[in-house]
Amino acid sequence: MAEKDPETSERKLVLFNTMTKQKEEFKPIVEGKVSMYVCGVTPYDLSHIGHARAYVAFDVLHRYLRQLRYDVTYVRNFTDIDDKIIKRANEAGEDPLKLSRHFSDEFLVDMEVLQCLPPTHEPRVTEHMDQIRDMISKIMENGHAYTIEGDVYFSVDSFPQYCRLSGRKLDDNMAGGGGRVTVDTRKKNPADFALWKSAKPGEPSWESPWGQGRPGWHIECSAMSVQYLGLKFDIHGGGKDLVFPHHENELAQSRAANPESCVNCWMHNGFVNRDNQKMSKSENNFFTIRDIIANYHPLALRFFLMRTHYRADVNYSNQALDNASDRVYYIYQTLQDCEVALAPFREGTYKVQVPDDIKELVHKFHAGFFESMSDDLHTTAVLDDLVEPLKTINGTLKKFKGKKQQQALIVTLLALEKEVKEVLGILGLLPTSSFAEVLKQLKDFALKRAGMTEEELSNKIEERTLARKNKQYDESDRIRKVLTALGIALMDEPGGTVWRPCEPTDE
Repeated sequence: MAEKDPETSERKLVLFNTMTKQKEEFKPIVEGKVSMYVCGVTPYDLSHIGHARAYVAFDVLHRYLRQLRYDVTYVRNFTDIDDKIIKRANEAGEDPLKLSRHFSDEFLVDMEVLQCLPPTHEPRVTEHMDQIRDMISKIMENGHAYTIEGDVYFSVDSFPQYCRLSGRKLDDNMAGGGGRVTVDTRKKNPADFALWKSAKPGEPSWESPWGQGRPGWHIECSAMSVQYLGLKFDIHGGGKDLVFPHHENELAQSRAANPESCVNCWMHNGFVNRDNQKMSKSENNFFTIRDIIANYHPLALRFFLMRTHYRADVNYSNQALDNASDRVYYIYQTLQDCEVALAPFREGTYKVQVPDDIKELVHKFHAGFFESMSDDLHTTAVLDDLVEPLKTINGTLKKFKGKKQQQALIVTLLALEKEVKEVLGILGLLPTSSFAEVLKQLKDFALKRAGMTEEELSNKIEERTLARKNKQYDESDRIRKVLTALGIALMDEPGGTVWRPCEPTDE
């Protein structure tokens, strides 16, 4: 896939636009270039799986746009000053800016572990006060904001298009705000939202024409998107909980400051649910990314998140993570076996052509990948489609005796391996280390989840081997079932019994 073939280059990328509530053909403002802004975290704690959901989803988009040969400018911000940060810092007796810097750094570690490519720019609110103050001044000059005792509020009544993105009625907006809106009887309309908050004792603050204070939640993204992408850009993304109020308010204040401001496509990912309830810090029902990757390989988590279409909600369960872990183990074991088999033959030249049935399989998989990804990033279909080429690799490996004379099998394995690896690379599922190393890590995680050491497992395998030798087959089966229930599958081979991780059973 290094070169764009005619089929894939002619395929139209279609994305769901929250503004129009339908899928639309993606047409960048500037041909060959894509400008994308994704709202980042408020770093007051370790990031949770809901954050992983959002940033893996938009990493997939970022990677696919690059695969389509777009020059992508990707901006993802840090809201590094906010009520939640101040509250957490006060509870911990810590400086708010120091606390937000710490958790910003921890977030970046999590993103690297999940193999999310770094954005082009990662602006922080505290480094863009000039741009924020300038935008607020423009909004006021244009008659869309007012001041009350050092606070500046946006007047929703002055902007008739308010709620165009979310489709809500203005009467619905008297409360909410993601926990960041408080009732203030001084406001002209209860739905008016803060652009600038006057300073409170002991809180970080900055100078402004309206007195010491700090920005409201929404204005920062309007100001920083203009700074890095201009007044018009292609894609604005985030979790669907940001549609209202954050993105609705962003849209209003951006247009109020600059009427020509425009986002071509608004994109929003689904939640991660636990017991059919949105997982979030405010509900205290969340797992951090660190919680999960303490027991599962990060690529198993990435696979799990990609198994569900980005706009749908993901239902979190250990069983679903076990399944994802089992799937990635199968993928990497197949490719490891293929690498080992092909190692002596990679430098060779082969006169035989790839068999027609394999050519057809590779073409179908290749075309299906682009068809699914160009249809609003249908990663679920892509991951399902991996089954056939992997199954064919395993079937071919069983026939291959490691002889150069088996050229048809060698070129078959080379063709399938190349295509599978390139798809995994585009999806961010190709490990940065060797397959052997990742397989070892996956086995270590399986042992940890089973509550066993490698030595304890070896002893169990020896017990079972002895039971079989003594024809104690009931005991042999019992040991196998106990281990399978813990997520450890035993396989009897000519050289002895080996094991691999599996999905735990209820037996």
